[in-house]
Amino acid sequence: MKFTINSRAAQACFYWSRGLFIVFFLSLTGCALPTAPTPPAVYDFGVGPPRNVPASTHRPPAQAALIVGEIETAPALDSTAMLYRLAYANPQQLQPYAQARWSMPPAQLLRQRLRARLGEHHLLLNAGDRLAESVKTNATPTSQPTPPQPVLSLRLELEEFSQLFDTPQQSAGLLRLRATLTQASPTGEQLIAQRSFTLQRAAPSPDAAGGVQALSEATEAVALEVGAWVVGVGR
Repeated sequence: MKFTINSRAAQACFYWSRGLFIVFFLSLTGCALPTAPTPPAVYDFGVGPPRNVPASTHRPPAQAALIVGEIETAPALDSTAMLYRLAYANPQQLQPYAQARWSMPPAQLLRQRLRARLGEHHLLLNAGDRLAESVKTNATPTSQPTPPQPVLSLRLELEEFSQLFDTPQQSAGLLRLRATLTQASPTGEQLIAQRSFTLQRAAPSPDAAGGVQALSEATEAVALEVGAWVVGVGR
């Protein structure tokens, strides 16, 4: 009987010691019960223009109509990944934030902002739309026919859209865009002008949130510059 009691006590002591060892081991290794992964933060450009960006004061020609096509982009930018570069370490490597992403690919966000700015003063059309080609006349036989409204086409290529870190604590939103303006003619599309735009805005903080604000301001600035450029060369 005494042997049985001692055996049970020894067994209890063994299990207690093993349990204590497991708890101690887990505390050293940092192991814990598995938890659900934290979803990444999702960003866009907000509901209006960012702070510190002036309103557009440019006015296009009275009868300008503009087709803004889908923005072409490099494969690296054709996703919702939020990208950054470490210029001080490896500027040739694009890296994605693990816990932050865009609500849609940057080209779509950029096109939305561009259309909002251009649509303030232009009649915007889709690629398949065409204005009426027929000549309008007034009721009086002596009236002069109204010439057809010109239709311009704006093609855009997004070449860079990332947060560039010059140091671990200093970064900026970098946007590089190529724009091509054409006009329909009886022989096909006629090239009017082409230009590259490079915009850089300082990030208020060295993280994804700071990059979002910097790229939002760069996008608003390029929208104003593209609009002014279209007005100047599309007369």
